Amino acid sequence: MKFNYLYIPIGVPTFHLESAQKEFDKSVALLKSVDDSVVVPSEMLLSLDKLHAFIDDKKPDFAVVQNITFANGAYMTEVLRTLDCPVLLWTLKEPVIDGGRLRLNSLTGAYSAANVLHAFGRPFEYVFGAPQDEEVKAKISSALKAARLRVALKHLNILQIGHTPQGFGFGRALDSEMVTKFGANLLSIEARELIDMAKSYTDEEVAEYLKDAEARITGLHDIKAENVKDFARLYKAYKEYVEKNNIGALSSRCWPDFFTAFGTPVCAVLAILNDLEIPSSCEADTYGALSMYMGSFLTDGRPTFFGDPVSMDKDENTVTFWHCGTAACSLAREDTGARAGVHCNRKIGPTLEFGCKAEPRVTIFRVGKKSNGEFRLFLATGEALDKPQQFLGTSIVVKTDDSAKALVENSVKNGWEPHFVVAMGDIKEEMKALANMLRLEVEEF
Repeated sequence: MKFNYLYIPIGVPTFHLESAQKEFDKSVALLKSVDDSVVVPSEMLLSLDKLHAFIDDKKPDFAVVQNITFANGAYMTEVLRTLDCPVLLWTLKEPVIDGGRLRLNSLTGAYSAANVLHAFGRPFEYVFGAPQDEEVKAKISSALKAARLRVALKHLNILQIGHTPQGFGFGRALDSEMVTKFGANLLSIEARELIDMAKSYTDEEVAEYLKDAEARITGLHDIKAENVKDFARLYKAYKEYVEKNNIGALSSRCWPDFFTAFGTPVCAVLAILNDLEIPSSCEADTYGALSMYMGSFLTDGRPTFFGDPVSMDKDENTVTFWHCGTAACSLAREDTGARAGVHCNRKIGPTLEFGCKAEPRVTIFRVGKKSNGEFRLFLATGEALDKPQQFLGTSIVVKTDDSAKALVENSVKNGWEPHFVVAMGDIKEEMKALANMLRLEVEEF
């Protein structure tokens, strides 16, 4: 995926240029260390002519606009007229306060720039500090990751397999909303198409898929042999369809069709796809799959956990998330591994059975909708504890940073969907930056 961003150091030549040059050099070094796809000017842009000479032929995916010294609002006006991309506004800390000359006056320039951004109605990220400040580096890094994700979404094919079951319409997506709000391309097929593909395969044709599954899942030999072979057929059908159609994430109908029309659940197939970096949700929750993709992207391809909040322990300050058995095999505790089992209600396998291993920092989130149809983002952080399997299926126990009781009570009262994503890492700032770029309301818990 092609990505580039601009460093735009604006100012005027009437301030202390020796100090400004030092900040310019340090800023370039910082930006290159964070993400070397940065395009930098050969000098500070201390006039509108120099600004235009640098930006007029560029089409960046992101821009860091820094007041290297004071600059009036005309500079930001020209940036916004010329470039159509998210912006991070960077104010430099005044390098010296000694009762003498104001060296940079970057902060006053930031007010001028932000006033223009506000007038244009453009959301933007903001950071104050010197290039050597760790919080500056962290802010720029999180904003850049969000900008990369925004671009990746525009290249994403997300597949919706079948319809949501009755009463689960919260996960059903429209192609027009998916592309206009997130930039992603939504494809839709019926579950029977993949079932029919699976039925057409011989045992010999699925042997390699069965061998791969046996390397990931323990106890498959304890499941009815016919079901294991049918699972391998589904695995081949899903994987080949994903590869042929360049699918980056998918949501799949599961019950009742795969029990009644095929006789074998799709749970374990989705689990393996999650390990193969194809975020895959069940119950045809397409906005759940979109959320999983976001979480995986921002954690460098690590699988996310998708499930329902099913238990809250006020004393432990924990929330348990669970689902029937679709979690990525690599999330399983090392003492058990990813075990095969049968579905907790239908008693047909294979599904996956395990508790997830501990993770020092996790992020709970999902893309959801308000009652008026506008999109919003749920966001909370915590720690995944070292807990065994809580219920039949797969589970993860999260000790939340804030009150677990308040999280449950307020999210229920605010009408959040019953499916959530747990990402393995603290990506709160990246998600907030992405929400700002996509104009999503954020509800933090």
